[in-house]
Amino acid sequence: MTLKDKLSAEPGFQYVVDSLELMSAAGRRRMLQQEYLTDAAALNAELDNVGRIVAALSDEAFKRPVMHLRHQLMQMHDLQGTLNNLRQHVRLEELELFEIKSFALLCIETMRAASEMGVASLVALPDTHEVFALLDPDGTGLPNFYVYDSYHPDLGELRRQLKALQTRLDSMHVDGEELFDLQRRVNDLFDRQNQIQQQVVARLSDKLAAYHPILQEAHDRMAYTDFLFAKATLAQKWQLVRPEINHSSTQAFKHSSTLIKMWNPRLKHRNAELGLRYQPVDITMHNGTCLITGANMAGKTVLLKTVGIIQLMAQFGLFVPAEKAAVCLVDDVVLCIGDEQNEMNGLSSFASEIIKISDALTRAESEHLLLLIDEPARTTNPIEGKAIVQAVASILDGRKSTTLITTHYSQLGLPCRRLRVRGFVEGATDERLTPDNINRFIDYSLLPDDSDDVPQEAMRIAAILQCNASLLSEANAFLRLYNH
Repeated sequence: MTLKDKLSAEPGFQYVVDSLELMSAAGRRRMLQQEYLTDAAALNAELDNVGRIVAALSDEAFKRPVMHLRHQLMQMHDLQGTLNNLRQHVRLEELELFEIKSFALLCIETMRAASEMGVASLVALPDTHEVFALLDPDGTGLPNFYVYDSYHPDLGELRRQLKALQTRLDSMHVDGEELFDLQRRVNDLFDRQNQIQQQVVARLSDKLAAYHPILQEAHDRMAYTDFLFAKATLAQKWQLVRPEINHSSTQAFKHSSTLIKMWNPRLKHRNAELGLRYQPVDITMHNGTCLITGANMAGKTVLLKTVGIIQLMAQFGLFVPAEKAAVCLVDDVVLCIGDEQNEMNGLSSFASEIIKISDALTRAESEHLLLLIDEPARTTNPIEGKAIVQAVASILDGRKSTTLITTHYSQLGLPCRRLRVRGFVEGATDERLTPDNINRFIDYSLLPDDSDDVPQEAMRIAAILQCNASLLSEANAFLRLYNH
């Protein structure tokens, strides 16, 4: 599973990926090919790499080499097509020789900057001096390529003769038979020059083929360096933290993840633009099922999405949006949170939802998943809906997966763990409550909840918002009837 495979999982994760400041097309392709890591050692090694670059970016002493290295990454072109031709022993074009020469110099300059930053062993580009020297026989030290005179003993004299003849032709002092003879001689010299140049290019292509493994490795390492710098830059810009990776153990049900003051990047940045507050929250997750209750507007869906984003970021080797994070590795993150596309295609919301849940249950038989299910069966009738929630929660509580289920159903009779969003707090601010600022009165923190009932705050909020009096009166009368 690659990062590209998970981009459609949740728009918030797409927002994170789109915020990575990649400098090259090769770096972007490397990002999309990043594997979802489930091996703790490999993931910790990747996070170590990000941490080293973050430290370098934060050190004022490295400001100049950082700028130089970023400049090299910006100059990198995607050479994969040229490298494929080289691997297949296809004779290259002069433009491709220029690309290789320029790239070889780019690698040399990148390693120089990386050494100044103290991260040469991390960037680890192979030595491309021999490639550059092959394409720079006159020692110009420049990235541009030319079939130099020194590549063939006849080229220099041919070009001098061509220049002299061309000067005479351009002088406009020849005509008739002399003009014809000069043009014929120029054409012959041009043909001979082109023939020699093609021989040189063919010979260089053959010699460069032996360097294909080095150039391919350098290309891959440069692309990785671009991706690594993008991750570190995002970590610095957003003040992300390195997640602690909890190792798996034979006691499957001892797995846990703890996220302290976690936040949703897209929502937090949106709120900042609008001048709204954002409240980070804490959560600890264990294997098995956890039911999360709370009134509407209590941020339950955002909570699930944020947990999913953090898990994906961590297992793709990114730092995460939290004050502190300890993450247990899972085989996959599965979000069952609506499906507008299927609904637009004519599949009902319940049908789309239940298919997702069914697939997740099947996968959970053999995989360790992080399952995030938002108010399952909320669009069907309450009796069946409650039964479905009970069945899903009961089945998953016996699996090794970690499952968070938000629900409005009460009296589920399940022994699983429960959390409740604290919810509406009247008087939380000095403002007068209105429909536009009601979110300021919500406390999004999670509290342990031993009750089998869910919060009933809808009528209270409706009354504070001064909704239709008849609606409130009738609804409260029915509510008292139900509660008795």
